[in-house]
Order: sequence, then C-alpha cells, then structure tokens
Amino acid sequence: MFASGEWTRFRGPNGTGVAEGNTRQIPTEWKNDDVRWSVDLPGKGHSSPVVWGDRIFLTSADKDRGVHMNLCLSVKDGKILWSRESEFSDYRIHGFNSFASTTPAVTEDRVYFFESTPAGQTLKAYDHDGELKWSRDFSVKISEHGNGVSPMVYRDKVILSNEQEGGSFLIALDQNTGETVWKTRRDNAKASFATPCVYTPEGQADQLVFVSMAHGITGVDPENGKVLWEADDLFDKRTVSSPVVAGDYIIGTCGSGGGGNYLVAVKPSKTETGFEAQMEFRVRRAAPYVPTPIYKNDRLYLWNDGGIVSCIDTKTGETLWSERVGGRYFGSPILLDDRILCVSDTGEAVWVAAADEFKILGRVQLPEGSNATPAFVNGTLYLRTESGLISVGGATELIVE
Repeated sequence: MFASGEWTRFRGPNGTGVAEGNTRQIPTEWKNDDVRWSVDLPGKGHSSPVVWGDRIFLTSADKDRGVHMNLCLSVKDGKILWSRESEFSDYRIHGFNSFASTTPAVTEDRVYFFESTPAGQTLKAYDHDGELKWSRDFSVKISEHGNGVSPMVYRDKVILSNEQEGGSFLIALDQNTGETVWKTRRDNAKASFATPCVYTPEGQADQLVFVSMAHGITGVDPENGKVLWEADDLFDKRTVSSPVVAGDYIIGTCGSGGGGNYLVAVKPSKTETGFEAQMEFRVRRAAPYVPTPIYKNDRLYLWNDGGIVSCIDTKTGETLWSERVGGRYFGSPILLDDRILCVSDTGEAVWVAAADEFKILGRVQLPEGSNATPAFVNGTLYLRTESGLISVGGATELIVE
C-alpha cells in the first residue's frame, strides 16, 4: 500500500515519521562535507518536503507579492525544476503559522497541493512535470489560525480532512479526475490541522483515522466514507498533531497555546454489530500540542512544543522518562533507526536516543529557523527552513553551487 523508499506525504509513509533504508549515513553532528547542497527558496513557508524518485515537492509563499508557489526541485542539486504560482490576498493567520504550511502528497505520476485563500481552499493535481491535471475549490470558513492540514493518498483516492469552523467535511477524490468519490459531513468546532492515517486491524480491512475536537478519534471506511466507529468524547481543545497507529492503539492529542495539552490512546475493537473504541490511557504531563509523536516497539516518544521529550510504555501507559532538551518546536520528530530528530523554530536540529534511557546524541544549528518536519529518502535527509532547503548525506562529495 505504501511506497517503499519514497517520502510521499507529511511525515512519510502513513505519517509514522519512521525512516527506512540506510539511516546511518546521517551523522548526528554533521559538518560541511556531509551537506550535499543548500539552496534558497522563493518566498517563505512551513510546509515539509515530499520526495519521489529524483524530485522534491514543497510549497512556499511570498506575502508581499501575494503569491503562493507549488515547487518541484531536483534531488541532485536542489535546482528548481518548475514552479506554479497562484495569487492570493492577505488573510488572518496565527503569528506562528505561514501562508504555505500544508505539505503536498505525491504518487508515482501525480503530486497534490492544497492551497488557501480568504474565500476558501483549493486542491490541485499536477503531473511530475508540472502540468495541471485538475483543480477543486472548496468554500469553507478558514480558521483565524490559517491552514495546515495536508492531503494524503489512499490507493486511487486523494483523502482530505477539511474540519474548519464552518462547512466541515471529510472527502475522497478520484486521484486521476478530481471527482468526488465520497463526502462525509462533520460537525463544526475549532479547526483541526491533523492529517489522517491508515489503520489496519488484524484480519480486517483498512480504515482511515481522523482526529478533531468535534469528533474525537474516528475510523472511516476508505471505500465509501462510512463512519465505522467514533470515540467522540475525548478532546476539549484543538487537534493539531496527526493521529499515529501504535500497535493496537490509535494515538491523538489536543491542546492550546495556553496549555492544557493531553494525549489519549484509543483501542478500536470488533464487535458483533461493528466496531467500538475505548480510551485505554491518557498522558497529561508534557503532552505535545503541535508535534506528532513517534511509535516503535511498544514505545511512544513525545516531543512537546516546549522542548520536553518523553518515552511512554504503551503496554502500561507508564512514562519511562521525561527530559528537557530546550527550544520551541512546531515541526514533528522523525525516527532514523534508534535516533530521533526534531528541529526547533530557531533551526536547531536536536538528536535524542530512541531508548529506555534518555540521551542527547547531538545538536546542529541550521542557518535559520524552521517549523517544518524533515524528510528522509534513499540515505538522504532533507531539512526545510523558513526560506531554504538543505540536503544532508547520500553523496560522497559536497555539491557546490
């Protein structure tokens, strides 16, 4: 179902943030010789890169020009292969957000970008050479925080969670034509910025998992949009981090800029009449609001906005350790084998051991701040800063521009 060796959506395959392949090529404290290339991008943004083959896709925006840019770059040297611009007028967003915060989704022959304007939102499909294949407009009330939810692809469908403060819905579009396959109405509450994922119960068909303040955690049939189960009395605040499958559990968080963040673990179960889901445990201490957790081998790693990293035993819900690494974080961590990497809003890339004992493995200062999540493909790490993109590893010599 998920492409091997490609970074196809926000946080990679199924949104896990778990990198595959030769991760040991990436040092925890790299030097100039480890950097393949570093390029400036037009405009600014917080979206994360996605990669397929020899191409990188990401978004940027120039507020002064009123232009949103969908970009394609070469993995070889970071050269911009094409850029597709669209105009927008200024609209209100949170001070920590940007006008280019949604991450594209890419398949073998298509790439999907989600854009916002004061009038609503647009989902666009291009081929890898930049030819527009289709475009769909959605008139919804944009949150005063702006936008941040990203599309994902499930088989032949583009999936979008559009849970705003008015006109909310979940939708599946035919990835080749953009026509609606199904659309599921949702209640309105505070906007959700979480990107869905796929959950496959043992012996059962795939489900799409969504999180929001209005509906809690929901399992949906990807073929028809039917709600299979819902644990709706979970969240009393906005959902920004994305859901994560952690063994038999689904993990979701909620929070606010003023605190009160918490994490819940829900276990969906098959019943005689369908499915039901119950909360198994809750974590309040140092729970993340924006960053999405990492799961591996019965361990859940939380990297919260205030720079506290925690390790949770998912069998018991017990916190094994919780330590401060410093900084403020709006991007999410990724896992490279037994090493966790997250980049602060000032551009400090911090490495922590994914282990039952806390250990900082390294720190690297990037040229500027970042609110994006790194990508890893074919032995190469891609780090998006506010106005640049850096490629580390995957080459034997430094590429000089």
